[in-house]
Amino acid sequence: MGNETAVLIAAVSGRALAASARRAGYAPLVADFFGDQDTLAVADAHARLTGGLAQGIEEASLVQALETLSAGRQPVGIVCGTGFEDRTRLLERVSQRWRLFGNSAQTVAKAKDPDSLSSLCAGLGIGFPELSWSQPSPAADWLAKRKGGAGGTHVKPAQTPDRPDGEIYYQRKVPGTQISALFLADGRRTSVLGFSAQWSLPKPRQPYRYGGAVRPALLAPRTAAALTAAVETLGAALSLVGLNSADFLVDDDRFWLLEVNPRPGATLDIFEPAEGSLFARHMAACDGELVAPSQYSEGAKAAAIAYAERTIEAMPPLDWPDWTADRPIAGSAIKAGEPLCTVYACGSAAPGARALADERRKMVLAWTRARKS
Repeated sequence: MGNETAVLIAAVSGRALAASARRAGYAPLVADFFGDQDTLAVADAHARLTGGLAQGIEEASLVQALETLSAGRQPVGIVCGTGFEDRTRLLERVSQRWRLFGNSAQTVAKAKDPDSLSSLCAGLGIGFPELSWSQPSPAADWLAKRKGGAGGTHVKPAQTPDRPDGEIYYQRKVPGTQISALFLADGRRTSVLGFSAQWSLPKPRQPYRYGGAVRPALLAPRTAAALTAAVETLGAALSLVGLNSADFLVDDDRFWLLEVNPRPGATLDIFEPAEGSLFARHMAACDGELVAPSQYSEGAKAAAIAYAERTIEAMPPLDWPDWTADRPIAGSAIKAGEPLCTVYACGSAAPGARALADERRKMVLAWTRARKS
């Protein structure tokens, strides 16, 4: 599209990163599973990864895609989003070929290791739910999780783990509302960009499937200050760089850390500033520069995921409204339970924005039901 600096982006879905990169003046070269309409609109080039959500990012497919995208373009480096939490060996291989703007494979491995995170929190005085690698008995007050999992689909009641192997661990349930902190870090310092409240959209075999997020989270000032201090401490202890997020359960003035996501994540869109780009701030932070916070729009903004209710053999053409993103191209196949699109809503306060986002999510599903695939 011009003479912009090329940058590689690899993720399960690269649309949000690509759009922010384009706003920052980069030429995004994107490898992801979807190749949605709006991804193709902002990408300088795109390569669709083989496999799928169930298998995760496969090494051979990704490396071939990145080599193809890089040919003749000399990208400045690569930014990796969701999809590498349990693939640190692949992250290490990628970083040996291109400069990685983000956390190293070693840092990701430490941040996603339950034992390491539990020990770190104990030393820092941050609450962390009790952990076990063997199935507790009784198991009613515990959850089974997969090491390196993301998106909530891997979380199950402890009585019914997916794979009772070395990757499954158990975490005691704690009360509270799920709050996520989006933050920038430069390896030593941390800047919290804001807090969002998140919710699940359960289905029978995935009771904790990610449903969406709204900002700002409704937090008492002292709770927000305590969470900010915890994030700053964690960022320094893990030597995190770039955009990251930390998920907590908050119950009045008590809170527990659930996980650290050492990469740009699901709330990128709702915190994107009215002017400027979070991608630009991510790149600067990876170079050791924490750019002064930008102002995002006033009021509240929510994003919700619309999941396909049934398998769609060929996506029908739709006149997508501007409050949707991750729009599948006509003719593409979508399996039941896979993401169909993202919907957004703004409002004067968080509850109204969330309610409108959910209403729009249901509207999209109604449209697909009304059309033959």
